[in-house]
Amino acid sequence: MIPRALTVAGSDSGGGAGIQADLKTFQELGVFGMTALTAVTAQNTLGVSGVWPLPPEAVVKQIEAVATDIGVDAAKTGMLFDSAIIEAVAEAVRRFAIDKLVVDPVMVARGGAPLLKEDAIETLRRRLLPHALLVTPNIPEAEVLTGMTIRTRADMEKAARAIVAMGAKAVVVKGGHSDGETADDLFYDRTRVEVLSAPRVATRNTHGTGCTFSAAVTAALAKGEDLLSAVRTGKAFITAAIREALDIGGGHGPTNHWAYRAQRDS
Repeated sequence: MIPRALTVAGSDSGGGAGIQADLKTFQELGVFGMTALTAVTAQNTLGVSGVWPLPPEAVVKQIEAVATDIGVDAAKTGMLFDSAIIEAVAEAVRRFAIDKLVVDPVMVARGGAPLLKEDAIETLRRRLLPHALLVTPNIPEAEVLTGMTIRTRADMEKAARAIVAMGAKAVVVKGGHSDGETADDLFYDRTRVEVLSAPRVATRNTHGTGCTFSAAVTAALAKGEDLLSAVRTGKAFITAAIREALDIGGGHGPTNHWAYRAQRDS
């Protein structure tokens, strides 16, 4: 069987994040990628200049079209924008029994533009997180989800436990926003805590890192890897993508989606 992965997310016209980053990542990892578009954005490396959400029924119809014909081995969510879309996606995930769901709680674009309405955060907690096999917040997103201030590794673990208590089966609190010589992510799945570490790369070209990481994890799950192994694959993929990031555009350039394969094949 050909592994199949679905991304439910927004479109990034600049190609560095959103469904574009997800599809590139799926392709690089040998997975057939499919999409359910939630919003169209006008953006580039300098920022977001416009956001146009799709009607919830259009999002559901896309998921239905894929799930009832091609099938979904694993799925991820990215930009969901508002409560109505979150409610619709959560119901579709339940309806089509998508059990390998990675929730990337996208809230703010790299340049600071909001990608999730503030009043939708509680809907995300209440309706979508209980369906998640894995949630992948960065530190600012984990702070919003939990109401905590996160400064230390102990704080990261406390936040991870709080997010799992919301219904998710596991969480990775990503440490890219912390200080230190290494970028340390904390994985928790109700029974164990694992820290995944990689050298920190000094670069401003980090547009789409969250999308790319969660897409790599989703691809690995679609291929049958267990959860922690899939997270390790995602960490290796994004580390290579940041280390070989692309210096294009006048702002935050994108990560390099083909760096992992080039490294693996060398």
